[in-house]
Amino acid sequence: QVQLVESGGGLVQAGGSLRLSCAASGSMDGINVMGWYRQAPGKQRELVASITTEGITKYVDSVKGRFTISRDNAKNTVALQMDRLKPDDTAVYFCNALRTITSKAGLNYWGQGTQVTVSS
Repeated sequence: QVQLVESGGGLVQAGGSLRLSCAASGSMDGINVMGWYRQAPGKQRELVASITTEGITKYVDSVKGRFTISRDNAKNTVALQMDRLKPDDTAVYFCNALRTITSKAGLNYWGQGTQVTVSS
């Protein structure tokens, strides 16, 4: 079992910055990918950024060049540095951890979410 707790959300003006943090506890065996999702009202949850234990990162096109994901495997934390924020970034951000079970399936763990609001 894995528990994820997010922090760092808040209200900022367009062009500002926020840093989200996620603290993981429990067994991290088999969890090679962690990431940040977000969900805005009326929209589907989307994967914003992900990172493997090896440090390989991926980003959704809309945040490339503005967001940076990082991971500290020793401390079991993952962070999302968000710069030059836009109103469209407004959403609830969720930390996610994927535990690989088979080549076709795994278990997803989710944090409670943290609100990010960007005003124009």
